[in-house]
Amino acid sequence: MSNTRDDLLLYTHIKGAFNEKITKAVKSGVPATFSILITLHQTRDLWFDKKIKEKEVSHTLRYDNIKEEYIVERSWEKDQPLVTESFAEATRRMCNMQGLPICEMEKLDKGGKYRIEAKAKLDKMTLPFYLHYVFFFLAFWDFETNWHTKSFTY
Repeated sequence: MSNTRDDLLLYTHIKGAFNEKITKAVKSGVPATFSILITLHQTRDLWFDKKIKEKEVSHTLRYDNIKEEYIVERSWEKDQPLVTESFAEATRRMCNMQGLPICEMEKLDKGGKYRIEAKAKLDKMTLPFYLHYVFFFLAFWDFETNWHTKSFTY
């Protein structure tokens, strides 16, 4: 985590997201979307914690078989999709969040104690019935991290 004058920023990395089955599916043209759930709470000693912000962002990786390139779109970077021929570069971009604005600094109290939690999951996809037998490997499409927590004082 870090901050600018105006915003609290999150830096994180998703580990182990692309197993062999998911990699095979993406390379055959099946899009993969990660949803990242983020919550920010103010922690209080003698009272319930106060939720300051809840945010969900997503990353989508698609492979264009015709152009032989990977496209990574991130929900908070609507105008800046990454287009690359490198699967390694595409997965690196999918798994890294660098400087995601979480909350305006004016919503935080100086000296206040806070807890930020993040969790990533691979969104389930549904295919037309006639394609289910073709994509049998989608049964291995389950990927979800545990909640990761970081406490800090502002």
